[in-house]
Amino acid sequence: MKITRIVALLMAILFVIPIASSCGKKDQTTLYVLNWGEYLDPDLIKEFEKQNPDISINYTTTTSNEEMYTICATEGTKIDLLVPSDYLVERLIKEDLLAELDLENIPNFKYVEDVSSTRTFDPESKYSIPYLMGTVGIVYNTTLVDDPVTSWDILWDEKYAGKIMMYDSIRDSIMVALCKLGYDINTTNPEELEEACALLKEQKPLVLAYGTDNIKYDMIGGSVALAVDYSGSATEAIMENPDLAYVVPEEGSNVWVDNLVVLKSSEHKEAAERFINFLCDPEVTAKNSEYVGYTTPNSAAEEYLDPELLAIDSYHITEDILDRCTYFKDLDSDALALWNDVWMEVKTAN
Repeated sequence: MKITRIVALLMAILFVIPIASSCGKKDQTTLYVLNWGEYLDPDLIKEFEKQNPDISINYTTTTSNEEMYTICATEGTKIDLLVPSDYLVERLIKEDLLAELDLENIPNFKYVEDVSSTRTFDPESKYSIPYLMGTVGIVYNTTLVDDPVTSWDILWDEKYAGKIMMYDSIRDSIMVALCKLGYDINTTNPEELEEACALLKEQKPLVLAYGTDNIKYDMIGGSVALAVDYSGSATEAIMENPDLAYVVPEEGSNVWVDNLVVLKSSEHKEAAERFINFLCDPEVTAKNSEYVGYTTPNSAAEEYLDPELLAIDSYHITEDILDRCTYFKDLDSDALALWNDVWMEVKTAN
């Protein structure tokens, strides 16, 4: 009898301990976030987790919108929140892959609302919130360029042969040629694209290289006179080398906004919206903008930004620049095939 009581007591203890333990432990949500490399201050993740102990961030990075799409469109993906560019947001909306956001959970949206309304792909912010923004322009070395840099035409000037870098990107480099020709940067007209192709092939003998992240380092080093680059990358380069300057040419260019979105398949939408709201806090977005070098769309963040950063022309996106710039649109498969053909012909030309 005594043994039976002891066994019963032990069994009771074994059942009670796990229950008590699990009751005492707070459930923690793991939020899976997909972003670009070096595009979020890692200290901010720690700060968010400290403020929200019930949420843990699992953070991964990608290198292109195409790779981002593949990851997120794959059935069974764990990704909750991602940071796609404008034309990928448009595609994700078309394919019904994004959750509608509850702006009641994102009160800091008010700080990005003005920029949000300018976005042609989601002006009502039903699915996306502006994160960071920028333009594509020309970064140049003022000690090597003695002509006014106001037009894309200078990238075809033989005077700078071997000292010009173009961006190794289908949309960006073809966009430059289309702007020079006065055409829509989202054109699907085969004749206009063929003209752009001919123009880029004509320029190719003058081009030192087609680059990406290395453009910034080559410009800092002082060996390149002119390069097509993103405004944020140009800002970082200018801070390292004061001989550099940046301009958005008078013919116009691409303005872009990278965005915070939540996948429809996410089981942690409320947690994702809390993280979005955190990133839209003016002090947080200022700290993040200083870390990555790209312009914040947050209207209240300027008072927290480093004056040295604010003094750099490439950081500012004025109304005048916005008026002459255009967002990229999502291209259907037929149009994308035309663009791909143009780029392949340019890259393989002698």
